[in-house]
Amino acid sequence: MIKIADIPMFTNLDKKFHKKLYDSIHIRHFIQNSIIFYEGDCSDYLHILLDGQVRLYKTSPKDQIVQIHRLYAPATIGEYATLEQVAFPATCEMISSKGTIGLLHFRDLSEYLKDLDFTLGLLKSMTNKVMMLSSLVHKETILSSEAKVADLILNEGEIFSRVKNNEIASILNITPETLSRILTKMKKEGIIEIRKHQVQIQNIEALHIIMEKNTIKACRDCLSKKRELIEVE
Repeated sequence: MIKIADIPMFTNLDKKFHKKLYDSIHIRHFIQNSIIFYEGDCSDYLHILLDGQVRLYKTSPKDQIVQIHRLYAPATIGEYATLEQVAFPATCEMISSKGTIGLLHFRDLSEYLKDLDFTLGLLKSMTNKVMMLSSLVHKETILSSEAKVADLILNEGEIFSRVKNNEIASILNITPETLSRILTKMKKEGIIEIRKHQVQIQNIEALHIIMEKNTIKACRDCLSKKRELIEVE
């Protein structure tokens, strides 16, 4: 488990705060699939992920889950809700086999905010969350399912070797059937190969075309023309 004092925003605190910090943070342990807090809950505590992995998601009126992000220790959770004393905008679930959360009360958080290094660390964490949400909005409103998969392969291709396809589909907010269909299409077109749950890129240009045109069809047309040129030569 990561020590609280090793978390970036706490590391540069004056040492006089460290003992008080340890005494003031409440430690809670969670098992897999435990809900740490629900969307709409209110809390007086800043949640600090000390061990494990969580996912943040929203639920639509039709009970459809839209995953926002996954966080790995060390990370802070719910900064905005705690500072503004408003409800959490998403549900937080522990997805690793076990995990540990540290809870820092708002009154203690207010005291640490007087320290410039701590405040800058908290602002950096919140800025990262804003960038993450901006990326999510872009992917959910602009990218097709095919482009989402292409983007994941280009930027986080190793995830296929360590995460099950059902979970990957959840991360992309598409169905497992849709993910399987897209991967099959890409294999058929010679864009990727899948060996022992590892995705190997065979045509990186094609993946960029899918990202740009938002469809495999555009890429297929380009590949067809390329094959025709090769045959002519």
